[in-house]
Amino acid sequence: MSRLKSSERRMKLILMLQESNKKLTVDELAERFNVTRRTIFRDFNVLSEINVPVTWDKYSGYGVMDGYKVPPLMFTSKELATIMVGLNFVKSQVDKSLVEDAKGVELKIKNTIPEELKMFMESLDNRTVVDPFLHFGSEKKDGGSWYLISSAISQSKKISFTYTAKSDGEKTDRKIDPYLLVFYRDHWNVIGYSHKRDAIRNFVLDRMGNVQILNELYEQNKEIDAEALIFNSNESGQTVKVLVDKESDRAFRANLPTKIVKSEVVKNKKIKVTFKFENLDYINTWLLQFGDRVEILSPDSLISKRKETLKRMMEKT
Repeated sequence: MSRLKSSERRMKLILMLQESNKKLTVDELAERFNVTRRTIFRDFNVLSEINVPVTWDKYSGYGVMDGYKVPPLMFTSKELATIMVGLNFVKSQVDKSLVEDAKGVELKIKNTIPEELKMFMESLDNRTVVDPFLHFGSEKKDGGSWYLISSAISQSKKISFTYTAKSDGEKTDRKIDPYLLVFYRDHWNVIGYSHKRDAIRNFVLDRMGNVQILNELYEQNKEIDAEALIFNSNESGQTVKVLVDKESDRAFRANLPTKIVKSEVVKNKKIKVTFKFENLDYINTWLLQFGDRVEILSPDSLISKRKETLKRMMEKT
């Protein structure tokens, strides 16, 4: 085992003593951590100072008192840095409840880790920014009943809700088997089996009202294919064809909220991309971020939506 920092080694030492089904000698521990016996004795002194109940028997070696449980929040500096990236990503999102929950998690971690790791964590807090435009520039809002829906998913229970259509504001009662929660940059979606449509459908959480977990179980495939659910939720949608400038192709593919059916290079450094999408209003707005670097070829209904959107934009200038 390569040499570890003292704090990391002591964390692993505690876990090793707790999990081992037999006591360990100083020689065994020194060999496992590739350090001297003196270093192991020094580690035991530190553990004693922080009230870890280390036991010793001259015949069998070292262990920890029966029933002692190590606090679960014990991390290496690399693991902690990874957690900070994740927390800062959550704190950058628009869902204010998620932001507050992330801050709560961060506070709990800070209150349970050693002082040197706490200083390390605080040094990263304001120096690790994920998605700065969302982090600094967007107003936080309610993200919908994502936690309630996640509870339904964990229990394999159906949910009911009132859904508001974006196009005309019409409200309809729905019942679904919720399979998957998905976060798309600034909003939560749930993908599940719609009893009204008898098909897999995608629902935006902030358009779902009066969400209730029903006392009705559904059979959930444990080997659920998240990728297939995300992309196949648009299988019933219309076929969309666009022409993408080559320099924008990478960003287009990385962020397109569906699966590309076909892609082919055409003249003038353009790439013809074909995909399916159910919500043409949404994809019309999404495509606007690329300006004139993406040209809509079909369907005609999407081209009409683009023209109407641009006309409204021009009228407001």
